[in-house]
Amino acid sequence: YLLCASGDFVKVYSVNTEETLRLMGGHADLVTGIQLNPHNHMQLYSSSLDGTIKLWDFMDGILIKTFTVGSKLLALYTLASAEDSVFVVIPKKGERDTFQLVSVKLTKGASQDLESKELSVVLDDVGPSMKHIAFGREGAYVVSVKGVNLQVYFFKRKLLNRFSLSTVKTKGDNRFSCVVCHPTEDCLATGHADGKIRLWRNFHHKKEYTYSALHWHHDIVMDLAFSVEGTRLLSGGVESVLVQWHNESSCQKDFLPRLGSPIEYISLSSDGALCCTLHTDNRITIINSNLRFSRSIQGLIKSRDVKTGLVVDPRTKALVLNGEPGHLQFYSLQSDQQLFSLDIVQRQYIHEAGLKQSDLVKVAFSAQGTWLATVEESEEVTDPELQLKLWFYHEEAQSFQLNTRINTPHDNHITDMCFRDMDELGDDSLILVTTGRDCVFKVWVMVEDTDPEAQQSVSWTCDFVGSYHNYQATNCCFSEDGSLLAVSFEETVTVWDSLTWDLKCTFCHPPGNIRKICFGRLTCSKYLIGTTDYGFLCCWNLLTCALEWSAHLNVVVLQPDPLSEHIAAVSWLSKESSLFVFKPNEPRPIYIQRNLCKEKILLAAFVPRDEPEMISSEKYLWLRKSQLFFLTDTQELMTLSTKPLEERLTPSSKQLAVEESLPVTPFSLLLGKHRRQQAQEDIDLGKPVVHNKQEQASPAVKELLHTPAHVLPSASFLCTIFINSLLISKENKSAEEVADKVEMESEKAEDDSDQEDVTAMEQEDTSHMELLGEMTCKLSKSQEKELRRIRKMDYSWISAF
Repeated sequence: YLLCASGDFVKVYSVNTEETLRLMGGHADLVTGIQLNPHNHMQLYSSSLDGTIKLWDFMDGILIKTFTVGSKLLALYTLASAEDSVFVVIPKKGERDTFQLVSVKLTKGASQDLESKELSVVLDDVGPSMKHIAFGREGAYVVSVKGVNLQVYFFKRKLLNRFSLSTVKTKGDNRFSCVVCHPTEDCLATGHADGKIRLWRNFHHKKEYTYSALHWHHDIVMDLAFSVEGTRLLSGGVESVLVQWHNESSCQKDFLPRLGSPIEYISLSSDGALCCTLHTDNRITIINSNLRFSRSIQGLIKSRDVKTGLVVDPRTKALVLNGEPGHLQFYSLQSDQQLFSLDIVQRQYIHEAGLKQSDLVKVAFSAQGTWLATVEESEEVTDPELQLKLWFYHEEAQSFQLNTRINTPHDNHITDMCFRDMDELGDDSLILVTTGRDCVFKVWVMVEDTDPEAQQSVSWTCDFVGSYHNYQATNCCFSEDGSLLAVSFEETVTVWDSLTWDLKCTFCHPPGNIRKICFGRLTCSKYLIGTTDYGFLCCWNLLTCALEWSAHLNVVVLQPDPLSEHIAAVSWLSKESSLFVFKPNEPRPIYIQRNLCKEKILLAAFVPRDEPEMISSEKYLWLRKSQLFFLTDTQELMTLSTKPLEERLTPSSKQLAVEESLPVTPFSLLLGKHRRQQAQEDIDLGKPVVHNKQEQASPAVKELLHTPAHVLPSASFLCTIFINSLLISKENKSAEEVADKVEMESEKAEDDSDQEDVTAMEQEDTSHMELLGEMTCKLSKSQEKELRRIRKMDYSWISAF
């Protein structure tokens, strides 16, 4: 198992399959630390900014205890020598940006929720990161680094030694970045901002300490880790290379390069067989002990700036947005993992500040997901390099392949683009519209390639160029039937006929430029919605060409639901994001959620559900067909759920014996096949299938089979409950009555044919025949009578057991 903190949750992954096995939720804020219980490796401690420490049985996902400390917890450490205590980093009272390492005595008690207010300060003025503190061998001492200062506290001697690095003699940046202790020797390894690693010895004495330096990294050393036996040291940094040092020598080292992104954390398994690296792109890499890549678990990549917006892939219903530089990530919301990454720019990205490099800025899908349009541009402000690319999805390759590349499609930045899939006449030809700051919008169509040597049969070309009073074109969208195109030019919205490209009408709402526009859908298709940067939400009627209604609202996100008439608008006012859901034909919102989240919401997307959700509350009926997702300015992806947390997360105590999570064995496959065959035979014969109620719903049996053995009460306590559960109620149909019915059917069959085959008898009552043994020969009349007598006997006690 691989355990990791993820937001407010603790995730349990399978190392072999990379699947998320359990999601343990219970903290009310960010989880800041997780540590195995040194006295029970089936249990896990977790700390959070909500001020609590929780003890989990992570094998079954059960919360055992919650200890309330009452202060924000920034890091967590456990020691085998401290039986009833853990160590946490908390903010120092009354001082800002000052932290201290304290020991928390975990209160003992029968209750699940306990208060642990007994704190004792171990070290003052420590760093807030978990990498700034390490405990020495057998918990004899604790080390803390901050700035250019290192301090070591010895528990038995109650001695504190402080060391400081000189900042004058050296040209590089001496600041500490991380510290780790040798597992068997009195040795410290510290990482520094200048890329150096220092190995400290003899630090029991203030003046006689020594250190040696290892240097390969050209920038900050982000994390260090000793191997289990202490013979190797692992280091990682911004170079995306895992370095393995041998015998404290700069000459003997191994490398695992090209890991994709800077290494933030390094962790080793308790047996030393595996190593894990956590990267800045939200990815975990699992590495074998021989420094060979094994597996990776890729989460949602946090890009510096999501310029593409949130787009939904119609084929996979995956969320599509900026990923690695120059790449497009397809992120599965169901499995919480990246499906794949598409290299759009197809150039090597150089991690160096100041370089003007091309990046992905716009993305659009056709309605069926067969065509993908992307725009990439350089970071030049005045004269950017632009490329428009059209990609076609090949079923055989199961990937998008480049079809057309158009250099400089506009003379200035492209501001928006959209596909039209089908016009009102039923023409299946696709149309792509792009808008730019060069004051025009362009219409791109597919044409057949006349070159016989061309690799593809179609390509894209410009068919029409439109403008309006030399204003900059900012947004575009098609109506639901594709007959109308709306293009915004600064303060004006223009509506065009998509067949003739004639200008039909204009809507103007000064002051303020148009931020977003969208058409209504289904019964509201006659409306056009727009928002302005002066804080107005407007609804125009396309039939009367007049303003239907307007509201004074600072809308930053306007997102229509593709499967209903509903439109979601997110406003930002007084450092508060609020959600308004409305239909264009009704000026009053059907749903309002004030203070939706603490951060500013930048983007939103409706993702269609596989099946409509059953929603009892009218308040959330608008979420029945689609689910709404938000992306905040801190790159956090959030969703609005109709169910509370307790219902969304299946209680772990109820899923301890979920058959899907159990390994499939040849025996289980054979047993399942046998049961299916037996049930089918019973149905074919018209025989009533009787199941023992105690076998299905006995609480005592469920407790015995579904509860971990180490938390069960004693056998003497459970004995009475178990025996009572085996008693059969008189109201239930007895096995004797069932046997009588079977006997009547058997005698009827005997009258029809005296030459009855034994195979038919076996099919008649398979369960009883199995108890008597498999019979492969015909029976005599006396044997048949004896068999019927045996059938009348009560075998229900066997079923119960």
